[in-house]
Amino acid sequence: MSNIDKNAQKEIPDFLVSLFESFPYPLQIFSRDGTARMINDAALEMIGIKSREAHVGLYNVFEDPIVHKLGVTDQIRQVLEGKTVYLTDFTASYEDMIRYFDVKERNLKLIISDITCFPLKNENGTVEYFAAVFIFKNVYMGKEEIGRGKQYIKTHWKEPFNADKIARAAHLSKSHFTKLFKLHTGLTPYEYYINYKINKLKEMLLDTNLSISQVFAACNMNYNGHSARLFRERVGLTPSEYRKKYQNK
Repeated sequence: MSNIDKNAQKEIPDFLVSLFESFPYPLQIFSRDGTARMINDAALEMIGIKSREAHVGLYNVFEDPIVHKLGVTDQIRQVLEGKTVYLTDFTASYEDMIRYFDVKERNLKLIISDITCFPLKNENGTVEYFAAVFIFKNVYMGKEEIGRGKQYIKTHWKEPFNADKIARAAHLSKSHFTKLFKLHTGLTPYEYYINYKINKLKEMLLDTNLSISQVFAACNMNYNGHSARLFRERVGLTPSEYRKKYQNK
């Protein structure tokens, strides 16, 4: 029974061991205090855990900083009350996993899964353990999806910002694309769009044949107090100050 920690195997009832051995999906079993007692090969591989010895008996789901960061610790604890808990689109940054756990170095950005946690009761009806079944939805490397999103922004920068269209161009849902984009670039898609637009304004302001109003109009923006403030916030200069400082360079 190579899938099971030997010490844990002594504690866990035979019927759970048998269920665990035959289960076809990534699966973990925890004691009531949140300590991992069993993990199957499918879960080890998908999560990227280097060894069973580095996880079983050491990892505690209630102390997991990623679980805390996502704000689902109390939700998971409901399983101790006999409830089945569903975590939809549980999104873990692989950088965080490398930072906190003994996982393999892989060229990944995000692991997104649905997780079902359900109680395992003893013959007296008391919750003695609980299980977590993982349905992995996507594993994102990032570069390809982000590249498609960036290209859409660069091609449609004159148009009003539309997060749905950008995400569709990247072949991702809006929420997944936004999370992945921020992890990969450090910016939200909207911030990237605004920065790209500001850079176009800066380029065109160097053309003194155009008035500042014409430059903004060419970038499909009205030259008003709001757009002037936005430019100054991003560049540190007003449009006229920027033109005066850099037009001869």
